Amino acid sequence: MQRNKMRSRIGSRVITTSVGEERVEAYLPPPLPPSPAVNMEMLASRLGEAHLVVGRLDGMTAILPDIPIFLYTYARQEALLSSQIEGTQSSLSDLLLFEVDGAPGVPLDDVREVSNYVTAMTHGLTRIAGGFPLSQRLMREMHEILLSESRGSTKLPGEFRRSQNWIGGSRPGNAVYVPPPPMHVADLMSDLERFIHTDYPEYPTLIKAGLMHVQFETIHPFLDGNGRLGRLLITLLLCASGLLRHPILYLSLYFKIHRVRYYELLQRVRTHGDWEAWVEFFLDGVIYTSEHATETARKILDLFERDHERIKQSGRSASSPLRVHQVLQERPLLSVPSIATNAGISLPTAYSAIGFLQNIGMVREVTAKKKNRIFAYDEYFQILSETSDPDTT
Repeated sequence: MQRNKMRSRIGSRVITTSVGEERVEAYLPPPLPPSPAVNMEMLASRLGEAHLVVGRLDGMTAILPDIPIFLYTYARQEALLSSQIEGTQSSLSDLLLFEVDGAPGVPLDDVREVSNYVTAMTHGLTRIAGGFPLSQRLMREMHEILLSESRGSTKLPGEFRRSQNWIGGSRPGNAVYVPPPPMHVADLMSDLERFIHTDYPEYPTLIKAGLMHVQFETIHPFLDGNGRLGRLLITLLLCASGLLRHPILYLSLYFKIHRVRYYELLQRVRTHGDWEAWVEFFLDGVIYTSEHATETARKILDLFERDHERIKQSGRSASSPLRVHQVLQERPLLSVPSIATNAGISLPTAYSAIGFLQNIGMVREVTAKKKNRIFAYDEYFQILSETSDPDTT
């Protein structure tokens, strides 16, 4: 019975296509929702827990003193982690240094890809917040930004692919997975868009997001950037649906920690129709990531309050150091001229305040330059760096 159920979800959707002189089997996924339906009864407990922790995280944003600060840093963490899954070598300091003075310490393409991800993410979230639907058009807009001026700039930015791609292996014939041929992409994406905008009472938003992600990755509609965009779509759907008031939940940390299992389960849906195993994994990721994000936000909030009091009780005029402290909360790595501009103080005053914060161990120089020196809000930066590196979490 279970085997027949799984087989019927896959259907006879494998077709033979030609890539050059090679004949290969490509997969055409059935449209969503799965048929037979996902067994929600067996997932009810995990879904309930996921809703609880997501609600707690969303509630946490209501008490944060300055939500744009957290959105700035969380967006960059997500950009790093999602790009690292695809093989880039950038770190948080690489990205922030690039944003400060355009001088990355790693190959330019690596850090530019991460920076593009931040820009594409911001574009998508701004459009969603303005009422624009999560649609093929928005996906193409974001994809164009994602691939601009980087290694993917020659791979049809903003356009669905017109040639066959594959995943794993050196050619389609020995690939782990061969997505649908290009002539089917437009129809499959239209089906996916219809699923996104159709109300299915049996599938709450979290489940819908998990189903959407697999279908997008299975269609693999672009020549490059599918993984990064596909992970970002999860957060966009959660925000568009109103489940999250702010884009503070990203799953790339969990997917990177469990990368092998992540890819195994994506493939198992295609080969066995095993949506339940994927959704269970996905909900575990939502639970882990929500708890992790809530804990990180609390750590940062506690740090800000503790350091604010340290400055106030320093026994000297605290006005300028407090203003610099506020600027460093917004951007944890900056040059002194940028600090002066953002704090609304003179350059000598900014240097004096930075010197004071250095003396009490709150900031450190990260560039070792005589000119154009850059300083980091040390403990804050460490928290963010640890969160961006799954090996240390």
